[in-house]
Amino acid sequence: MPNKPNLVRKPPRRKNDELLKGAFEEHFVDFLRFLYHNADELFDFGRDLVFMDKELHAIIPSRERSRDKRVADLLVKIYLKNGEEKYILLNTEIEAGSREAFARRIYQYNYRIWDRYAIPVATIAVFIGNRSQRRPGEYWSQVLDTTVSFRYRTYHIFDHPEDELMAMDNPFALVVLACQKALLEGKVSDEVLGQERLMIAKALLAHDYHHDRILSFLVFLKNFVFVGSAEINRIFDQQVEELTGGTINMGIIETVKRQERREGKLEGKLEGKLEGKLEGKREEAAAIAREMKKDGIPAAQIAKFTKLSNAEIEKL
Repeated sequence: MPNKPNLVRKPPRRKNDELLKGAFEEHFVDFLRFLYHNADELFDFGRDLVFMDKELHAIIPSRERSRDKRVADLLVKIYLKNGEEKYILLNTEIEAGSREAFARRIYQYNYRIWDRYAIPVATIAVFIGNRSQRRPGEYWSQVLDTTVSFRYRTYHIFDHPEDELMAMDNPFALVVLACQKALLEGKVSDEVLGQERLMIAKALLAHDYHHDRILSFLVFLKNFVFVGSAEINRIFDQQVEELTGGTINMGIIETVKRQERREGKLEGKLEGKLEGKLEGKREEAAAIAREMKKDGIPAAQIAKFTKLSNAEIEKL
């Protein structure tokens, strides 16, 4: 009897959080059109979206994110057709999503934004777990005669079946489908997962989307629906090149994207080391600079973010 493939169920890979956040940023307009059938009547898509990462980091510090593993959350300023500014807090529940405290946490994020910035916010929770994942859509509490009731929009990746997603002319539908297929990792063979990934790529290429968006999505797809086999990945790259008449070379594209991600992670690492610490205290700046030197970060970058002089950094 032939050996069955070793299908070991693995926990979600941490890097998926960053990949998913990038996909939401790239396709946020498509995401709104996906959720709201009248999105083009509600929102002024002629004006740029504003992603408010600094404001979100201020209300959800890194110490909370590291515990709850939340890195795919977004706070976005968008304009309505009547010219009003509106803000959308998107919380993507990466993990099991079955914790009782989830709805309370969403409520806390919402009122923190209001308390700090006096900005009313529309909250959307997207759940990307399996079909049995709990998806609370309301926080409710009562103490004596005081009641708090907070409701928000929810979406689960299995709210639409595969055939409906494939039939939609919206690239975000394929992001949702990729989330569905990513849950198969560790449950099916690499060959099967590779076939599912290629199916999504073919569906993408069947539409007349902008070339740059196709490139970004293919890199997201290849890394998010992860296949460990180098041979299957090589075949995927070859098939994409053939399907696009040689206009897309995944090897070159991924090299460029890796460099972009490396530079972005460096910036994030520097900011993370400084968050909440550099308040004019030179001794703390020096301690952080020492950590940066150990990590091999160039002196010029250390000086930029710690405000220490090159001479001070050299002495550390």
